[in-house]
Amino acid sequence: MDIRLEGKTALVTASSGGIGFAIAKGLAASGAKVVLNGRSEATVAAAKQRLLAEVSDADIVLAVADLSTDAGCEQLINTIPSVDILVNNAGIYGPQDFFETDDATWEQYWQTNVMSGVRLARAYLPAMQQQAWGRVVFISSESARNIPADMIHYGVSKTAQLSLSRGLAKRVAGSGVTVNAVLPGPTISDGFETMVAEEAERTGKSFEQIGKEFVMTHRASSVIQRAASVEEVANMVVYVCSKQASATSGAALRVDGGVVDDIL
Repeated sequence: MDIRLEGKTALVTASSGGIGFAIAKGLAASGAKVVLNGRSEATVAAAKQRLLAEVSDADIVLAVADLSTDAGCEQLINTIPSVDILVNNAGIYGPQDFFETDDATWEQYWQTNVMSGVRLARAYLPAMQQQAWGRVVFISSESARNIPADMIHYGVSKTAQLSLSRGLAKRVAGSGVTVNAVLPGPTISDGFETMVAEEAERTGKSFEQIGKEFVMTHRASSVIQRAASVEEVANMVVYVCSKQASATSGAALRVDGGVVDDIL
């Protein structure tokens, strides 16, 4: 399958590293103009140089904005007034016991993981409808369906993204615009590597080996029995953003390695 996206502009939020960067790279390699987003000039500029080193002819626009706030979303929308593809990848996560998770933390997760996507979809979807083509993707998580007991606040925000994406798909039904959610499972991202860097140095184990051990200990239902790579997640997202994926909308597409133990 030859996925080509020339003439399309794709905004990938939080794309200076991790899964977001891999998605931006995949879209750029398919010919899309890519908007790299991050919270600082330095990280976004570094991501641009890295992307150009890997996709030499990439067409890149930079947009610095903190999407955890209404003002940050507005700043991004003012900088980038319209896009053909919106990938809502911005999100935060971290373990914390339910009884120690205060209202401020719940609000932080809600604003970052849910409301950023609400605000950007509200801004960009009307023009997509008018041109009868567009793609919106929410990067959710297997935690949306397999709620982790030590990250209930995170799981709830990810489940909300599934409701949001399904509802928006129905809202724009028949317009030529698709809205979907992609659900990664354990993934060897920049964040994961940072989190286990000390263990890797101490034990001499590779990130892949540590990822496999994590999966087998904490996600034993995994069918692939290892962590995914960011490229494997990005491959699904690039397909969902393609012209070929025109019959896929309102879906929750799992790239979780089979962690969620059901057939749907």
